[in-house]
Amino acid sequence: MPMPSLRTSHWLLFASVAVLFFSLSLWMSKQSDRAEPLPWLVDWQESVIVPMAEGDLSLEKLAELAPGELWLQPQAEGPRLVYRTEQEREEGVWRLEGELELSDGERNSLSKALGTGTNEQPLSGEMLEQLGGHRVAVLNMVPMAEVSAARLAASIGPPRLRLRTGEGEAWIYPQQGLSAHLLEGKVQLLHLVPRAAMKH
Repeated sequence: MPMPSLRTSHWLLFASVAVLFFSLSLWMSKQSDRAEPLPWLVDWQESVIVPMAEGDLSLEKLAELAPGELWLQPQAEGPRLVYRTEQEREEGVWRLEGELELSDGERNSLSKALGTGTNEQPLSGEMLEQLGGHRVAVLNMVPMAEVSAARLAASIGPPRLRLRTGEGEAWIYPQQGLSAHLLEGKVQLLHLVPRAAMKH
């Protein structure tokens, strides 16, 4: 059975739909081009992200940029020292948590100090100063307000790799030791580790 021929009105409809989709994609790309960067994150590229990627970010430097508190946290595999702070930014509050790099000897000493307790304990400002030279092993930054993926890209550039996850998407920046976890185009978490740790 021969196929019916397309009328001029059909071609006009197809052309209109094509133009509509093209216009929509162009508008969306312009919207992302116009996204405002996060000024503090742009500044943190040199002061935090690069040293973190190189494995050289100290607690002292992080505390200088983002004052907070040091906590002793019991864990089954051994206690952790975590540095916590909340930072008020133009787009809203960000929660930061950094875990310090500890030797086995330091973990053993902390285990003795913690005893059999299961609750987290805040440490004094003096302890924070004493441990200022310790390196930050992991740094997590969580926005409490909506931050678009476009603003992240405007701040630190497009990701080297994009991966679909069970609950959204992950943007991977291997050179920066950074992964961004996104849900419906919004940033949920920025996870920073030394660059070498990303290779394992």
